[in-house]
Amino acid sequence: MLLLWLGFIGFVLTLLALDLGVFHREAHVVKVREAFIWTGVWLSVALLFSVFVYFAYEGHWLGVGSHVDSIDGVVNDGRLAVVKYLTGYVIEWSLSADNVFVIAMIFTSLGVPARYQHRVLFWGILGALVMRGAMIGVGAQLVARYHWILYVFGAFLVFTAIRMVWPGGGDDKDPSQGFVLRMTRRYFRVTREYHGSSFFVRDTVGRLMLTPLAVALVLVETTDLIFAVDSIPAIFAITTDPFLVATSNVMAILGLRSLYFALAGAIDKFRYLKYSLALILGLVGVKMLAANWLKAVIGPNFNFVLLGIVAMILLGGVLLSLYMARNDPTAPAPTSIPEPVDVGAGVPAEPTEPTEPIEPADTTR
Repeated sequence: MLLLWLGFIGFVLTLLALDLGVFHREAHVVKVREAFIWTGVWLSVALLFSVFVYFAYEGHWLGVGSHVDSIDGVVNDGRLAVVKYLTGYVIEWSLSADNVFVIAMIFTSLGVPARYQHRVLFWGILGALVMRGAMIGVGAQLVARYHWILYVFGAFLVFTAIRMVWPGGGDDKDPSQGFVLRMTRRYFRVTREYHGSSFFVRDTVGRLMLTPLAVALVLVETTDLIFAVDSIPAIFAITTDPFLVATSNVMAILGLRSLYFALAGAIDKFRYLKYSLALILGLVGVKMLAANWLKAVIGPNFNFVLLGIVAMILLGGVLLSLYMARNDPTAPAPTSIPEPVDVGAGVPAEPTEPTEPIEPADTTR
């Protein structure tokens, strides 16, 4: 199993190196057409990886899938592993759509230049992969030792779903006005102006300062951590197999950047998507709470049925949103994009303004 994990990590690092070091080496504004192309590329990679999942679990390569999946009490063969992998991928990908709107709020409120947004998202997603990997590792250990934790996860997902649709309970808060930004400005020196693609600069006396681009990165990382609190339990509602949980989650996160650039400009058109996401969270929460009963009623194919229901709910929310937007284009979106804020407010003026940029690991030039 160790070789399998090392191979997957190497595969992901290779994809990230090609993305930033080859295909997006030069900072540029990502157009919608390019974003949709890359969305298709990442989707194709995820689907091709499902072929590997099938053969790995069918042959139990390096011992993968040789243990009973405690979510349904069966050993995952190739077909069942693919169904669980794709279900987890679709759920995580759909929850990422909600993350897109918050990222759009962050970039707009901080006035992040369009040509540097991909750089922020790249490093943000790299950090997200590390954080989610740690959370999945902890979650897998908890589930292995305490089976009852699955019911806690299920109840939490149902609660989260209700909160999302409850009046005032699921309103998006502007991260640029929140606790994290206040703490960042309190404990770190932040410049008022952007300095190209640099996250750090030094002032005239050599003191290290953050740029607004670094502040945006901190907020993106924090936002993903908050969303992971919902998405990680949702994946464990599908399977407790650590490899399936991790791979479905990582593959969905890798496509988040292109999904953002594809949808950010039209996010207000998907005003009913939140209700679809709430329904999906509630569904997987109930599935986690009543897995044995559902398996007895629906039969051994209930994971495949769940995949179809999740896909239909997501598609229904998208189609309803587009239909309503076309027939009522003047209707307001559920939330609004905030006005830009000055993240460097309170930073002493000259002569401490930075003159020497620091560009660690800057491969975008």
